[in-house]
Amino acid sequence: MTVPFFPPDLFEDDRQVLMDLVHDIGTAPEQRFLLGEHTARFEEALRDSLGAADVVACSSGTSALTLVLHAMGIGPGDEVVVPAYGCAPLANTVAGLRATPVFADIDPWTMVADPGEVERAITDRTRAIMPAHMFSVMADMPRMREIAQRHGVRLVEDSAVAQGGVLDGRPAGTWGEAGVFSFVQVKTFGTAGEGGAVVTMDPELGHAVRSLRNHGQSERFVYPRTGYNSRFDEVLAAFQLHRLPSLPELLERRARIADYYTERFTPLGERGVLPPPPGRNGRCFYVYSLLVDERDELKRYLADRGVESHVYYPLPLPRQAAFTRFAPAGRSWPHAESASRRQLAIPVHPRLTDAQVEHIADTVCAYTGVSSSD
Repeated sequence: MTVPFFPPDLFEDDRQVLMDLVHDIGTAPEQRFLLGEHTARFEEALRDSLGAADVVACSSGTSALTLVLHAMGIGPGDEVVVPAYGCAPLANTVAGLRATPVFADIDPWTMVADPGEVERAITDRTRAIMPAHMFSVMADMPRMREIAQRHGVRLVEDSAVAQGGVLDGRPAGTWGEAGVFSFVQVKTFGTAGEGGAVVTMDPELGHAVRSLRNHGQSERFVYPRTGYNSRFDEVLAAFQLHRLPSLPELLERRARIADYYTERFTPLGERGVLPPPPGRNGRCFYVYSLLVDERDELKRYLADRGVESHVYYPLPLPRQAAFTRFAPAGRSWPHAESASRRQLAIPVHPRLTDAQVEHIADTVCAYTGVSSSD
């Protein structure tokens, strides 16, 4: 049995819908492929589902981060605290604005930013903190919010992989002054290409981001500020509108698979394979991430038995060549460095069959010497 990490037929059920949308938008009299009525309707639907003040769709999750930080006026001389373990855009967007990313260590089990470490990283030059939800765990946003308010800094919530997640009854993306989503194909609410969105509870911030995504225009060919080409595609907006009602069902399928894995893998902690923290609590399973003492051996074992797995972030961000100039000499991030050596993700996408899920679980258990009957 072969089990791909991301299915090649992810949108098989929606293929005809996508083709029809391309035809309908391509043959419409106005021939508008960017920032048209479908984008506006998608933004409105997403805004209403989240209870946000504004949602601004843009070209990618990375561009969403850039737009938010630019709209907040972050630039040279400013610092933004980001997790030491995570995706490069966290630091890239800060550095791209000629500000300084400051790296905070993570919690050793959840692999999200440790609030205590975030607070310790704040200086008199800090303008914002930018926690990120990782894999299936949301950062401790109540504490992050309290820290941001106490220190008078901005709070940006990287929810790129957490659309549909909920913490204490509040949706991911709505805890900070702004949150961002990514719609790249493999995300929990991925589209047939690239895309992203800024979510904000501040209408003025939303207005600034809306201008920045289209070269800084306030109206056609009027430029009160410099900006970017970060516009959203009309076909993808229409496609996301079509798929939005199915998001809860897709997330529930991921959660059921994760529940099964956790039940099977909980006894494996003493054998060097640690599953994520238990409990759903509104969690959104983008991937199912294990911590494995002998990570590379398990990865090879799975591959030999047809199961594709992924290592997310084999180096912490401050150890990446692109960001070492922001890493103070002698500083270490022990939990981020441990995660980079131990993390391994297995498939959890909603197109997995029950037989494939059982095969994955059986294979992981067999690696540790635990049979399905144990």
